[in-house]
Amino acid sequence: MTFQVKNKIGKLGEDIACRFLMKQAFSIVERNYWKKWGEIDIIAEKHGNKHFVEVKSVARENIDNVAHETGFRPEENVHERKIQRLSRVIQTYIAEKGIEIGKWQFDIITVYIEEKSKRAKVIRHENVIL
Repeated sequence: MTFQVKNKIGKLGEDIACRFLMKQAFSIVERNYWKKWGEIDIIAEKHGNKHFVEVKSVARENIDNVAHETGFRPEENVHERKIQRLSRVIQTYIAEKGIEIGKWQFDIITVYIEEKSKRAKVIRHENVIL
């Protein structure tokens, strides 16, 4: 898969994740918060708590059975080095914005995209430990 195709799937997945969160009564505070040591895809808020969201998107020919998928799962791409980078970016954001301890969490959203039918399946992994 080429970089352009991966980038297109990634951007589409982030857009779908934002719509999913808004349907769940989240407000989107910021997208693609970037520092030279890393990036957070989505920063959302609900009930006064910030949610730092990493989005992992993947194209599949059939998304009906992804919940029972064996083998590689996209969220497994959030490996130790990625977690260290995410943790540092989150700490930077918390310090910049003065967010209270306990008023935030880290979530991973996996978006499975079926391009032919223009369908998507979203799975949210809540309060992942960094």
